[in-house]
Amino acid sequence: MRAKFVGLVSSLYIIGSTMAQADEKLAEDFSKSPETRWDYVADTVMGGVSSGQVQFSSEGNVAFARLTGTVSTENNGGFIQFRRKLPDRPDEGVSGVRLLVRGNGEQYFVHLRTRGTVLPWQYYQAEFPTSEEWTKISLPLSGFKASGAMLRAIPVADEITTVGVVA
Repeated sequence: MRAKFVGLVSSLYIIGSTMAQADEKLAEDFSKSPETRWDYVADTVMGGVSSGQVQFSSEGNVAFARLTGTVSTENNGGFIQFRRKLPDRPDEGVSGVRLLVRGNGEQYFVHLRTRGTVLPWQYYQAEFPTSEEWTKISLPLSGFKASGAMLRAIPVADEITTVGVVA
């Protein structure tokens, strides 16, 4: 199976102790050399054949990351992503992630890695939809699912080390 993806992310927030709380910490607005903070990764690191790229640009006052490519499940593959190591771990009161997104109608994912996700295939995942309009997406930590039985059921905020946007 092959699928083409085009997704845009304009901002990424780490949000406070309740999803409605205004206590948000802007983790990324994709300005000021985001290419120095974000890495592109594809399933080719595991023998897959997906291809793509992340580009950083702006339209008017809005800076964003554009993830484009073709995802293939051949050779046990199936992803493209851009990912950032967090310079500081979030506070223990953090309850989720908020993004401003626009895309081609496909489903995308946020992957969180923690101090407990030691193996390359371990992560916590939450899915979100996209549309042609900029949409604010809120993903509570309780909605992230562990990629395997060896991980805790829900990620612990102050142990999060990386965040990635995945197609």
